[in-house]
Amino acid sequence: MTTDRLILVAQVGGSFGVRGEVRITTFTAEPMALLDYRTLLRADGSTGLTLTTARPDKKGIVARAEQISTKEDADALRGLKLFIPRDRLPPPEEDEFYLADLIGLEARDAADVVIGTVRAVLNFGADDMLEITPAGGGQTWYLPFTREAVPEIHSADGWLRALRPAEVGEREPD
Repeated sequence: MTTDRLILVAQVGGSFGVRGEVRITTFTAEPMALLDYRTLLRADGSTGLTLTTARPDKKGIVARAEQISTKEDADALRGLKLFIPRDRLPPPEEDEFYLADLIGLEARDAADVVIGTVRAVLNFGADDMLEITPAGGGQTWYLPFTREAVPEIHSADGWLRALRPAEVGEREPD
């Protein structure tokens, strides 16, 4: 296994039918790409599933895997998160990047002062948010991942521009 960081690409949904097939929810642009990766890992880097065949399904794929021979085997893996090493993903197009590549970047303000580090990229249902760990310590804070709040990304150089929105005060009573 590579020492590169792992990227979440799928999650086992449980059995499909009674012949040892498993339903897998995919988080890739192309669900069938999981078959190209073949060996999917657990969070600890050990082998989770080794796919042998797959077909598209409404939320991802239905697959056969070397580790699953019965419906009960598939059901026992329900909820298992599946990963691949980052270096197995295809290279992004020019001016594109993977959200996972933002994690660990320095966050710099308009004056080029390091104000923190991107800890995570989260989505609470509306848009992506960057969780920033302050450079001076303290509680993390969230930055909307918009062109206005993050106008520059220099991932090759290890940083991005983070412009905190103006604080919104309480609304005046009518």
